[in-house]
Amino acid sequence: MPRAVYLLALGVFAMVTSEFLVAGLMPQLAAGLDATIPQIGYLITVFAVAMAAGGPLLTVALLRTRPRTALLLLFAVFTAGNVLAATASGYGVMVVARIVTGMASQAFFGLAASLCARLTREEVRGRAVAVVMNGLTLGTLFGLPAATLIGDRLGWRAAFLAVAALAVVTALATLAGVPRLERAEGDGGNLRQEARVFADPRLWPVLATSTLIIGATFSAFSYFNPILTEVTGFAPGTVPLLLIAYGAATVLGNIVVGRLADRYAVEVQVAGLALNALFLTGFALLAHASLPAVALMLGIGLVGVTMNPAMVTRVQRAGNARPLVNTVHGSFITLGIIIGSSVGGVLVDAFGLRAPLWLGAGLAVLGLATLLPELRSRTAAGSSARAAAVPAGSAAAPQREGV
Repeated sequence: MPRAVYLLALGVFAMVTSEFLVAGLMPQLAAGLDATIPQIGYLITVFAVAMAAGGPLLTVALLRTRPRTALLLLFAVFTAGNVLAATASGYGVMVVARIVTGMASQAFFGLAASLCARLTREEVRGRAVAVVMNGLTLGTLFGLPAATLIGDRLGWRAAFLAVAALAVVTALATLAGVPRLERAEGDGGNLRQEARVFADPRLWPVLATSTLIIGATFSAFSYFNPILTEVTGFAPGTVPLLLIAYGAATVLGNIVVGRLADRYAVEVQVAGLALNALFLTGFALLAHASLPAVALMLGIGLVGVTMNPAMVTRVQRAGNARPLVNTVHGSFITLGIIIGSSVGGVLVDAFGLRAPLWLGAGLAVLGLATLLPELRSRTAAGSSARAAAVPAGSAAAPQREGV
């Protein structure tokens, strides 16, 4: 695996740490910005919307830029956003900072996935994507707690500055360790040319599958804390340990899926969605029992966001491996986060804390439905191949008899 792939993973680690930092420092941010907790919660939504809508726009602006230069520019934008957050004098400035960092993060994810395809052989691209996506899981597992600890000890401004410093270090490592590539062959930087791929109707079900996989997972993940404390009955101090175990499960699942994604992208998604629907349904039914609840939560960790390598591999095969397709794919993933967390919140108010788990199970079943067209086409292709092979064999037999 090229060293550059690990540097891309480090960049994703920094981006994800910044993305979830607000969730770990809500009380401090509310006090420092003279805002309410719900207002601070909206900063998470602002970041997600900026990723989904602004990431592709920033990618379009960089279409004519060489990949390594584009990475460095994105690091500069991301660092500026975190410095702006660290020095924010009020809530409005923090909103702007979250928009800037959200756009840079999404564009970086898309470019990183594209570079994986260029830096590695085709038969190990899924593994390369898994390495990069481990930056995401490790950011959740280690980056967020570390940044939260810095915020608790030194103040929330120091936490944002720490993320900015990490981005600068990673940018310097990228400058030294990522090769200076030209734009990909056939990539002229023309928006109309790049956008033609989205006219292919086969791409849209693939993108929808990714939205539903992530939506199903985040319907549950967004509400793990209140479910585990108020329904299962764990003490609040136990929940961080359970979430660390969940993060470890995602790392393990990501490694396994990365090994399988190159050859079995569709099959992995079918198995992952089916298992996730089963785990989410079981969690909804058994959330009151501690051992089954923890086991089912870990199961969701194994087969949820860990589908990322298979998702990226399938999107690149249905479309292409260029940055715009990968960034738009990231927007569809972010849409899943928005749907899972926001609709789940509405259902909590209406039906209680188990409702998001039922929502997740339903989204997983819908995700399986989006895979049916490709599964049918594969079955039809296999049947046609077998039918074509039978006459060939039977026609050869009389010739041998005649001879």
